[in-house]
Amino acid sequence: MPLLSLLVAGSALAGCAAHAQAGDAAPHSPGPPRIEVDLSSHFRALGADGAFVLYDAAGDRLLVYNPERARRGFLPASTFKILNSLIALETGVISDEREVIPWDGVDWGDWWNGDMDMSKAFQRSAVWFYREVARRIGERRMGEWVERAAYGNRDIGGGEDRFWLSGGLRISPEEQVEFLRRLHRGDLPFSERSQAIVRRIMWMEEGEGYLLRGKTGWAVSDGVDYGWLVGWVEKEGRPYFFATQIESAARAFPMRRAQQEITRGALRDLGILP
Repeated sequence: MPLLSLLVAGSALAGCAAHAQAGDAAPHSPGPPRIEVDLSSHFRALGADGAFVLYDAAGDRLLVYNPERARRGFLPASTFKILNSLIALETGVISDEREVIPWDGVDWGDWWNGDMDMSKAFQRSAVWFYREVARRIGERRMGEWVERAAYGNRDIGGGEDRFWLSGGLRISPEEQVEFLRRLHRGDLPFSERSQAIVRRIMWMEEGEGYLLRGKTGWAVSDGVDYGWLVGWVEKEGRPYFFATQIESAARAFPMRRAQQEITRGALRDLGILP
């Protein structure tokens, strides 16, 4: 395992200008100690900028790569499908993860074409399905639930079926981790049934001694790619919550590869994944 440079972040971080698609860094808030970790090699290997946050619940510590960026808001892209699913279930516009929405007939490619239930749409990150879900929820109810869930900056401006892709909504890596902690505990303002269903559809893989749940996200704006992989690892009865945020202006940037390689590399370095 590479040697990690660990230091407790005990002083205020210097501010810097945010990218046009990013929000201002959130102010420091009381919470677990922040420990800075050097994971730069994983981002450099793919020519990307970004941040990584991991919360170790049992140790009550927050491990952070690129602390200033970890507190800055970015478009959530398809990671918003986690909250979108919760709201859909709670409002009844989707009865459960097996309810099917008919395909809209638009050619989205083989991976997205065809009727889907929520479980399949979540796993395949089908944009058309979740845009339809958002329209069924409606702007007023969506805004109320985003506010109640205290999700990011709570700004749903920019179109009721696209605000998480190109609108005003922003969430930071640290906020992503806190949101996931609340979902894991069942502490979000939704029924336990809704939260249990969403935890279930977040399944990604199971390996030797661990279970991984999560969601990817990817948005492109003004030629810049913004990516996420957020979730948690359950290992020996202990949850580890993480958020990887990636940014690159490189032409034809391999975001899907970056989401996996950077996240898994970081989790291996920190001893979470084998």
